[in-house]
Amino acid sequence: MKLNINNKAYYGLPQKVIFCKKSLISNQRPNSSIEFQHSINSKKKTLRIDSNGISDSWKYSRIKKKINFKDREKKLLKLLDRFRGKGEFDCLVPGSGGKDSCYAAHILKYKYGMNPLTVTWPPILYTSYGQENFKNWLKTGKFKNISAKRNEKFFKILTKESIINLLHPFQTFILGQKNFAPKIAKKLNIPLVFYGENEAEHGNPISDNNSSLRDNSYYAYKNLKDLRLGGLKINELMNIYNFKSKDFDDILPLKVDQLKNFPLEVHYLGYYLKWIPQEAFYYSVENCGFKPSPFRTQGTYSKYNSIDDKIDDLHYYTTFIKFGIGRATYDVSQEIRNEHLTVNEGKKLIKKYDGEFPNRYFSEVMRYLNIKENYFLKLCDKFRSPHLWKKVKNRWYLRHTVNKDGIDDRK
Repeated sequence: MKLNINNKAYYGLPQKVIFCKKSLISNQRPNSSIEFQHSINSKKKTLRIDSNGISDSWKYSRIKKKINFKDREKKLLKLLDRFRGKGEFDCLVPGSGGKDSCYAAHILKYKYGMNPLTVTWPPILYTSYGQENFKNWLKTGKFKNISAKRNEKFFKILTKESIINLLHPFQTFILGQKNFAPKIAKKLNIPLVFYGENEAEHGNPISDNNSSLRDNSYYAYKNLKDLRLGGLKINELMNIYNFKSKDFDDILPLKVDQLKNFPLEVHYLGYYLKWIPQEAFYYSVENCGFKPSPFRTQGTYSKYNSIDDKIDDLHYYTTFIKFGIGRATYDVSQEIRNEHLTVNEGKKLIKKYDGEFPNRYFSEVMRYLNIKENYFLKLCDKFRSPHLWKKVKNRWYLRHTVNKDGIDDRK
């Protein structure tokens, strides 16, 4: 493929688009990164695909098949024994009642004898079925829960800024999801926190999966001046909107200094237990009263992944705009790696669903955030990277697709 250097790549993305031969994901997929450092000028580190067309995420899925999870479970038991029975709650599990948090909290309590406190950063706009799953999670598991009580005006503004500056409608949820639980753990002196699977499995360097621990750079900071929310510095937000320091309390990460005398350990349960999304779904249905969405999620073919927030569908649409990767591609790649789909099946699903516009909740989300619908659509065009997209007769086309039917693939 001959590169056109005039088609600038935004966000530090690789100029040449390469698709993994095994799992269909492209090298435009950003790695998991520190959310509170994002700005419009941030350069993304992306999924590595080698000269043979094989991605790190595929390679790790082959490594994972050879891991002795019985030995890993023994390590988990030793870890749990260090904390078991210390205090009213001996571990903390963040979640909003999705399949992963249901599985993690329930298995820790009922198989391993722990007493987890559940902590929730609520979705921006709960779906009715997501809210029902949240209630069922707490009721069936008999879990105590602390949910953030947010300043809605503040978070509407932050979410709106994250869209305008970053085309990242999910940022405020991700920030809260990653930062709120460690802060509650510190406040209540619960030094053991469990998230589910390590997001690094899906595209970070293979070495990022070699530890069960989440690095504290993801939930702790050194200098306030280095933090950005919605693409803006804290002092900029305070000046523009007259925010006070206390408005940021729940969403900001811990200060590194706060961890000096508090040996917080944030672990991925998926390091110790073989984490397969479909299995977590089945477990949650059977044990936690979890129910899938009553209809197919727009942009993909599934009904049970990330269904609790009405803004979820829009988030994945924006990844399609910025990186050429829609929700179906994310789902297909994961299911191929877990041997639930073939490559040919995956290609058909991507062709059918990737990039589908999420109109089910779109108008409601725009009204909630006080954003004009046409303004959002124009904003999307602004964030399309020229090396990924081409406009022909007022219609946008991907230059390259995994099915080789992009507008530049035809040349």
